[in-house]
Amino acid sequence: MRRSRTTALTALAAATALALTGCSSSKGGSGDSGGTKASGANAATKAVVNVSDKKGGTVVYEHSDVPDSFDPGNTYYAYMYNFSRLYGRPLTTFQPAAGEEGNKLVPDLAESLGKVSADGLTWTYKLRAGLKYDDGSAITSKDVKYAVERSNFAPDVLSNGPTYFHDLLVDNPEPYQGPYKDKTGDLKSIETPDDTTIVFHLKQPFADFDYLVSAPQTVPVPQAKDTGADYVKHIVSSGSYKFESYEDGKEVVLVQNTNWDAKTDPIRKQLADKIQVKLKIAQATIDQDLLAGNAQVDLAGKGVDPQTQAKILLDPKLKESTDNAYGGRLVYTAINTKVAPFDNIECRKAVQYAIDKVSVQTAIGGPIRGDIASTVLPPDIPGHQDFNLYETAGNKGDEAKAKEALKACGKPEGFKTNIMARQDRSTEVASATAIQAALKKVGIEVEIQQFPQGKYFSDFAGVPAYTQEHNTGLIMMQWGADWPTGYGFLQQVVDGDAIKKSGNTNLSQLNDPAINKLLDDAITNPDRAAREKIYGDIDKKTMEAAVIVPLTYYKVFLYRPAGASNLGSTPAFSGQYDYLNIGLTK
Repeated sequence: MRRSRTTALTALAAATALALTGCSSSKGGSGDSGGTKASGANAATKAVVNVSDKKGGTVVYEHSDVPDSFDPGNTYYAYMYNFSRLYGRPLTTFQPAAGEEGNKLVPDLAESLGKVSADGLTWTYKLRAGLKYDDGSAITSKDVKYAVERSNFAPDVLSNGPTYFHDLLVDNPEPYQGPYKDKTGDLKSIETPDDTTIVFHLKQPFADFDYLVSAPQTVPVPQAKDTGADYVKHIVSSGSYKFESYEDGKEVVLVQNTNWDAKTDPIRKQLADKIQVKLKIAQATIDQDLLAGNAQVDLAGKGVDPQTQAKILLDPKLKESTDNAYGGRLVYTAINTKVAPFDNIECRKAVQYAIDKVSVQTAIGGPIRGDIASTVLPPDIPGHQDFNLYETAGNKGDEAKAKEALKACGKPEGFKTNIMARQDRSTEVASATAIQAALKKVGIEVEIQQFPQGKYFSDFAGVPAYTQEHNTGLIMMQWGADWPTGYGFLQQVVDGDAIKKSGNTNLSQLNDPAINKLLDDAITNPDRAAREKIYGDIDKKTMEAAVIVPLTYYKVFLYRPAGASNLGSTPAFSGQYDYLNIGLTK
């Protein structure tokens, strides 16, 4: 096992973290979307670094595992939302920029942001003229409609990704069964009066709808080319790149889409000749390749591993090429309310009090990788309030309070349970190990279960039946906002309506009518300040239910290869670099 070495190195990293200058949040950046020639630590959190229109070469991405899917309609990792824009254009997207400017929403397939009716129930988008797929055929509004239908109404075929559209759209008189089961009756609540117009009819007003259509679920899919779960093998491109090859679990290669027209696309540059994605590369190897310039991007965007972090922090020259930023993310442990004895709130409170958050922070990589958390909403998400319902001295846990709670829940001697973590994320496994050690002190025996991240939600952590059958009371999770509002962060992790049979992200299976109603009230409220206050109230109610143990407000710690151009850390994609226009400087 490498745990002892990892712990030593992360402690070293934490001790030397203060040497890194200006660890800035996404709120602190100047947001110069035009870029800069500046360099130095955190330069890419403030402006795009190594701005260049130089063309040619191969940009190499590497990943320690495989994503849930390259299919834009079947993915729910932030890095795939980011990466999929290279070959798929949603109706809207985020401006390629650094810092707060990266949160700015801009039209993509659509020629403008949506036109909303006075009652807030109808949103209309007009597509840009001259849009084409990689085979030269025209992109139509019907293809966008079909993309939403397949991604939101066929969970037995495409189980990853959120179900916002399914929950928001007015249903047919006879419930719509999705395009694979219902070959004749399409979804009436999305209209396409002509080939460039798409109209969405909602059950209730939804203030964030322009954000919602930035999801890759609106990337157009021609129905005649859709092969369901196998579509991932032959994706039709609407972006500046297309698939040259796809080897499941091994490698993906993108090349320039010759039918992409820059006149229809003001935000993409199409710089590299080729984009190569290498899968199942050990994280230590990825880090070495970034340092050597043999790779430009770690696809998952989670930052270097603890050993590499320690090395970088001890080398002033290497530190100059790092970026450390918030990205609207929370590292937490979900407590599964459907697994006994966590159906008892006192047993959940015992875990809240027992966990030593400092040991978890150290396992993740020290303060440079995140501040200790006490709330569900991170500080860079609107609606965040600063409170702590389960405060312990120095955030190191309180055994006495934990044992009191165990006694109150009828388990004074403790109990046994399991905790899930993703096996390719060494810091997540190390965090689970730290939690295991803390809980053992109060009599809670925890066994760690490890699973691949590509199947984590579709087959294991996101399958309620599986977690209940396997006594999985605790689940490690890192969550970033779907878009930068309180609703974009909270809904998929605390709303009872978000619970799914597979691909579930409400891992606690929280279904509190009061919280569900507050979410509905917030998103229909036209007053932004009022919405943000409600999000803070939802956060407090969630913490009162003790179903989520906030561990850290996550910060990425990225290494910026010298040979890569157009690197900007964007909060829109959890602090990752914006992948849209990365090229090579030589």
